[in-house]
Amino acid sequence: MFFVTPAYAEEAPAAATGTDAHAAPAAGEVHTETGVAEGEHARGPFPPFDSTTFASQLLWLVITFGVFYLLMQKVIAPRIGAILDQRHTRISQDLEEAGRLKAEADAAVQTYEGELAAARAKSNAIGSAARDAAKAKAEEERRAVEASLSEKIKAAELRIGEIKAKAFADVGTIAEETAAAVVDQLIGGTVAKADVADAVAAAKKEA
Repeated sequence: MFFVTPAYAEEAPAAATGTDAHAAPAAGEVHTETGVAEGEHARGPFPPFDSTTFASQLLWLVITFGVFYLLMQKVIAPRIGAILDQRHTRISQDLEEAGRLKAEADAAVQTYEGELAAARAKSNAIGSAARDAAKAKAEEERRAVEASLSEKIKAAELRIGEIKAKAFADVGTIAEETAAAVVDQLIGGTVAKADVADAVAAAKKEA
């Protein structure tokens, strides 16, 4: 900060106009604490390019760089590294989780396919067994029906044979009686039953 010394040319006594170093300045002159007029500072070089301040500038540059370097090394870099490590760990965990889920999905698909194949094989086996059982049952029923029909046919044949034999026996008796009646009507006499039976038997042989 600059201080402007007021001009007091009119207040100073006439004796103060000598060559004393502490004499009051003339009217209109401006002085600062450094003894240099304000206008001279305005005409000086730009401070960063002032060669007289290079040493202090380099010193402050080194100090600032050192503080910034320590700040980067002790605070910023560890935080960035921790964030990167955390993200890397999270990405690795996500990849591992994705791999695990994929493996579980593949295992589930394989299990499903295996169970589906087993179910198909079991259904085919059940169908084949059912067909075989139905076929065997039908064959057994057919054999039972054939056996029953065979028994019935045999019984019918026996019955027919009995009826036929009885009919033949009755036919012989009827023929003998008829022959005896015919002879009785024709000749008016009786014939022995033995002769009639022999004649009927001879007729049967010839027939």
